[in-house]
Amino acid sequence: MAAKKPAERPNASKEELLKYYREMLLIRRFEEKAGQLYGMGLIGGFCHLYIGQEAVVVGLEAATKDGDKRLTSYRDHGHMLACGMDAKGVMAELTGRIGGYSKGKGGSMHMFSKEKHFYGGHGIVGAQVPLGAGLAFADKYKGNDNVTFTYFGDGAANQGQVYEAYNMAELWDLPVIFVIENNQYAMGTSVKRSTKSTTLYERGVAYGIPGEQVDGMDVLEVKAAAEKAIAHCRAGKGPYILEMMTYRYRGHSMSDPAKYRTREEVDKIKSEKDCIEQVRDLLLTGRHATEDDLKAIDKEIKAIVNEAAEFSKESPEPPLDELWTDIYA
Repeated sequence: MAAKKPAERPNASKEELLKYYREMLLIRRFEEKAGQLYGMGLIGGFCHLYIGQEAVVVGLEAATKDGDKRLTSYRDHGHMLACGMDAKGVMAELTGRIGGYSKGKGGSMHMFSKEKHFYGGHGIVGAQVPLGAGLAFADKYKGNDNVTFTYFGDGAANQGQVYEAYNMAELWDLPVIFVIENNQYAMGTSVKRSTKSTTLYERGVAYGIPGEQVDGMDVLEVKAAAEKAIAHCRAGKGPYILEMMTYRYRGHSMSDPAKYRTREEVDKIKSEKDCIEQVRDLLLTGRHATEDDLKAIDKEIKAIVNEAAEFSKESPEPPLDELWTDIYA
């Protein structure tokens, strides 16, 4: 879990800390509920939970502006919620209902929101990386200063198409931030067994792409790194790589018992590095909030998630004629 740390933790206001706490808690409670619905048979297919990694997407989204784009792999529910997609529409998509963001036809891995500039959800490992470079190419072509965030994992970092995208992005100075969510395991394979590289962001050096490794369990450090990367891209200097050192608490997907790691390893990260607990401690020790304040936030978040779950059960299944819609532009 070692990552480069700045001399001091970046400062944040009471309002910012409360915002991050609320957003990370929403993702965690949503994912916990999604796990429950999957266990009840209400969610079918694959379901990859984001529990543990919440600081990465919340910290990055805190530095964006309207018009910036994002796309990711199949561990995507957290990204949807962090960019402002409605919990009811996300949960209804998971249960395959018409009220979902893709009318129940995309499921966990393949929903999107044009309004929120969220372009998937991609089930093919690494396939979203060149697509992210393409979105960034479109923005450069249009002459705006938007930035695209392309998320992928440590396993996908070994895919050849990633490096083809690196090459083109640097060659054309594309405003794309490649975000490696290094959660230490590609499915069940430890990163230590899959690469000799001690860092993944440094692979960009061969293409002339700058980058850095960040403590992805610290939302304040994530936001500070995001601001630096975004400034680089908006200034027309081309792509940037952020390797976020993070950790998932659950298995690769709901069908994974995660027997390739010890309970002690997971518990150690939970007790020492949990991203939500870190912000909770800052709020309490800084006297920005009381225990009762935080309990009230948790109650509010649980109500939002429960409402989303009920909506996802009550929304009708898509009619059969939906099979023939949204096939061609």
